[in-house]
Amino acid sequence: MSATRVLVLNSGSSSVKYQLLDMRDSSRLASGLVERIGERSSRLTHTPLATGGGSREWAGPIADHDAALKAVAEELGKDGLGLDSPELAAIGHRVVHGGRRFTAPTVIDDAVLAEIERLIPVAPLHNPANLTGIRTATALRPDLPQVAVFDTAFHTTMPEAAARYAIDVETADAHRVRRYGFHGTSHAYVSRATAKLLGKAPEEVNVIVLHLGNGASASAVEKGRCVDTSMGLTPLEGLVMGTRSGDIDPAVIFHLARVGEMSIDEIDTLLNKKSGLVGLCGDNDMREIRRRIDEGDERARLAFDIYIHRLRKYIGAYYAVLGQVDAVAFTAGVGENAAPVRAAAVAGLGSLGLAVDEGLNAVRGDAPRLISPAGARVAVAVVPTDEELEIATQTYALVKKTN
Repeated sequence: MSATRVLVLNSGSSSVKYQLLDMRDSSRLASGLVERIGERSSRLTHTPLATGGGSREWAGPIADHDAALKAVAEELGKDGLGLDSPELAAIGHRVVHGGRRFTAPTVIDDAVLAEIERLIPVAPLHNPANLTGIRTATALRPDLPQVAVFDTAFHTTMPEAAARYAIDVETADAHRVRRYGFHGTSHAYVSRATAKLLGKAPEEVNVIVLHLGNGASASAVEKGRCVDTSMGLTPLEGLVMGTRSGDIDPAVIFHLARVGEMSIDEIDTLLNKKSGLVGLCGDNDMREIRRRIDEGDERARLAFDIYIHRLRKYIGAYYAVLGQVDAVAFTAGVGENAAPVRAAAVAGLGSLGLAVDEGLNAVRGDAPRLISPAGARVAVAVVPTDEELEIATQTYALVKKTN
């Protein structure tokens, strides 16, 4: 296969993130972001990494995703990296929800598009935007393989005991109610990178992965396969997040509807956009929360303590699920950069073999690294995630195999 480039597209409701990679050495040729699609104040930021040039910005109205991708193609073309290049092997698309059917990267055809569309009710904020990006990219390059890489795919190896909710089976099946999990490309990448950091194959280690960003999730990965994860039917379940509540008694919803006289839409907005850290203290930026704690702010301290309490519960639960743990890996914006979060998350868990070295934990860097003391029974690691590389790798492997 002579073509070795893969364009990765992550289409949101009003944005498109993209990276162009050369899979001969996994190098990045270009990256960029189109923001505020559909507004007068749209902006495109493009960085031509292959040429070493500085970022270029363009501001003005971008009406829709079709216009956004055409603008991306134009910027890539200025660097000799256009979508018409014969070196482009495929376009890989991040798709948030693949349900139970899609357990691996999939070449997109009409049947795949129909299934992604059928799953919109369980991913109403994400799958429509993903579909728009796929259709637009297909129209621009109808001859090129378009590959869907699903956030849920890595978690489809969960046993039924972990994936099922304890509700009536017929009702659950009729409405596709089960635990799917999300951030799967990140959990897949980080679990493998952690094994590499330990000098072992993924099949030789058990890892608890903590993806801590504005959205946050945990996973228990046993010998390279996910056996449990914290997000469920939607990304609302699990850890305390920037604006999402995470785990909550379902009866809270009934109570707010009956006693608080709130509508379902109002409760949805409350739990997804006005809860988590922002609901507890008004901030969802961990740096700002730590600054406020240092100044003696009690609301910020309580928010931090609740965040850590939930995180520690999941570490302990997944330790029990796995039985034996070789490593705990922190990743994503908070996991990679917030040393106080990492220290607090494992504080007092020495009996489980978990500890961080204060000096190592304070070091910042872009490479995977251990922050546990020498000789620790369980490694504690910081492993920067790379979802774009994971999507490109899966996409390229699939098109090589099918060509």
